[in-house]
Amino acid sequence: MKGSGLRTVVRKPTVNDIARVTGLSLATVDRVLNARPGVRNVTIAKVNQAIAELGYVRDTAAANLARKRLYRFLFIIPETANEFMVALDGEVAAQGAKLVHQRTILGRESVPPFDPRAMVDALDALDPESTDGVAVIGVETPAVRDAVKRTRAKGIAVVALVSDLPSSERDHFVGIDNIAAGRTAARLMGRFVRGQGRILVIAGSRLARDHLERRNGFDALMAAEYPNLEVLASIEGRDDPELIRKVLPEVFAAYPDLCGIYSSAAGNPGLIRFLEDSGPHPDLVVVAHELTPSSRIALQSGTFDAIINQDTGHIVRSATRLLKATVDRVPFDRTQERIRIDIYLRENQPHHEGGA
Repeated sequence: MKGSGLRTVVRKPTVNDIARVTGLSLATVDRVLNARPGVRNVTIAKVNQAIAELGYVRDTAAANLARKRLYRFLFIIPETANEFMVALDGEVAAQGAKLVHQRTILGRESVPPFDPRAMVDALDALDPESTDGVAVIGVETPAVRDAVKRTRAKGIAVVALVSDLPSSERDHFVGIDNIAAGRTAARLMGRFVRGQGRILVIAGSRLARDHLERRNGFDALMAAEYPNLEVLASIEGRDDPELIRKVLPEVFAAYPDLCGIYSSAAGNPGLIRFLEDSGPHPDLVVVAHELTPSSRIALQSGTFDAIINQDTGHIVRSATRLLKATVDRVPFDRTQERIRIDIYLRENQPHHEGGA
């Protein structure tokens, strides 16, 4: 009827509807919805069938508010002066301050870098009574893999940050596609280098999966499309600027035809100091990772030609969202959690960091 103002209102199914359809009590339905122990499989199946038939969608935010749910997440980050890790730790602190009003606590714990034993000890010490989820940056060893599995078995959600731990069956990985990042570095290197020569790769540790994946991606594209450039064996710098600065003179003396450096890990301040002290190197192309205070200056001065970056704020926000989704057993937006590979040259450095 024209102008009647009448409209049909579709009522959303509720927990009461599930109880009515199944003939179960509200308390039993609530136990199933919250995955509490002591419920028979046949009862769980009956509730899930009713959910499917009714099209019930749980309002997790309302449920958490009603029971005053508190999320307790821990970020385990390497204890190092590495500028990228310092920035990441700072983002955890900043995001934690913002999320307090959402009943979310972000804690931070430090372990020595590239130390699998320390990571295992930190994970094994977690108590599900005080920790709902953990985000870790660790090396992929059998001991770490097993510790992650034990952590998940305790009911604690696990997200791997920056460097993936797929063999551990972690819940999620948050970071860039490191193979694609290595291929991107190779493309930039191949385009920027003039003529023939050798390329040096500086890695952090052979135990770090992100460094290995970047090297694999770099090698594959260089071999396929730039056969005029020979890629040397990696220098393992342990993300230590002073160690990198000390070994580079010997490398340059051994390879006078060095025409490019791919710094695939941290420790860039050591590389920058060496290049500035021994320069100028007008024909040397340098591609590095992470837009940090020192790499920004190197990019602006021309010491670095390109930076491949991943947004630390986005990483922390994404890790927190994924930990919440895992704990609540709800879907998440994969596109929102995809960490972009950003490429910066001198001309397009952002004035401030942003992210999704």
